[in-house]
Amino acid sequence: MQPGQTNMIFPEEAKQLIAENSSKLPFVIVPLIKAAGLILAKDIYAPLNIPAFPQSGMDGYAIAFENIGKPISVAGEQAAGTNLHSHLKPGTAVRIFTGAAVPNGADTVIIQEKSKVVDGFLQIEDDKLKKGDNVRLPGSEVAKGTLALPEGSELTPPAIGFLAGMGISSVEIIPNPKVSIIVTGNELQNPGTKPEFGKVYESNSFALKAVLNQLHIQDIAVYKSADDINSMTTILSEALSKSDIVLMTGGVSVGDYDFTIKVSENCGVQKIFHKIKQKPGKPIFFGKKENVLFFGLPGNPASVLTCFYEYVLLALEKMTARKLKLENKQVPISSSYKKPAGITHFLKGVFDGVQVHLPDGQESYKLNSFARANCLVMIPESLTEITAGEKVEIHLLPK
Repeated sequence: MQPGQTNMIFPEEAKQLIAENSSKLPFVIVPLIKAAGLILAKDIYAPLNIPAFPQSGMDGYAIAFENIGKPISVAGEQAAGTNLHSHLKPGTAVRIFTGAAVPNGADTVIIQEKSKVVDGFLQIEDDKLKKGDNVRLPGSEVAKGTLALPEGSELTPPAIGFLAGMGISSVEIIPNPKVSIIVTGNELQNPGTKPEFGKVYESNSFALKAVLNQLHIQDIAVYKSADDINSMTTILSEALSKSDIVLMTGGVSVGDYDFTIKVSENCGVQKIFHKIKQKPGKPIFFGKKENVLFFGLPGNPASVLTCFYEYVLLALEKMTARKLKLENKQVPISSSYKKPAGITHFLKGVFDGVQVHLPDGQESYKLNSFARANCLVMIPESLTEITAGEKVEIHLLPK
């Protein structure tokens, strides 16, 4: 075991603990128009037949099939949304358009390309016409009382349209979480201000908010605090009372100004784990207070994003029932890499569709390489060397 690794756990253990301690958020009812991308919380049964009436599938003429071979006069027309001809008179046809109600007494639609009207009488030029052609029967898409969309379905744009077509205007869904981001550090200053010696521009809240927005999570509060136990305790207490998940960056290690662990204790957060055998992001902390999840993330920007993608994303997936975890692939690596045994490395990578490249700037304080990366390269704790051409596991970042 490497120095300083006492009581640390492996990444897979951490992920298992996160999965065990994260749960689906209670359902809420939202307007259908605001449900896109979310997960349906309960089965939906069709409140009516779709179509609700016999409906023409083509532009043409509605006829009674039994009248084929007899003179058929054209008695008028029926457009979608009208009901001028609710009953078809014997020996007649009605000019009809796609989506229009087929009159009672008609059972077939002959398409306009295979018919013509001469002196007011319909001439049919389709020797393959069958009874019922081009008529959409009631319930042929979905029948009243049957399962229209099951619990767990993603509300994609077609699913939204399908539900709207049944007259449904609101749905029960698994919501996205309310997220609080707490950024700590005496050294931080806001972008857009004049640089001060000894200070750095705060970037973690910007990166975290951006990736949350990318996941269509919008209910985000951002707090900033100096390295002060009282201030941090007050802020964390407020955040825990208003959020489903809290992300605090900085102060999670063992330095004189690292107060995150103490502050979480002050606020009643139950520790699940602290420190993972990985680089970057070793000192990550995970806990919960009742149903609110708390992540203490390192302060270095690359560590923050690595821990978000590898661990926070898993919690968000459990909370929302959405598929959010990074896609994994086994691909060749373009260059050799060495590391110590006993610790997993997560490297920024650029996957070109064939192999993965390791850009310069892998240190945890550097975001320039992360800004060009499209994946994380996972080198497991058991390995000390990867040679060029060997396959490695990559985790593709969201686009």
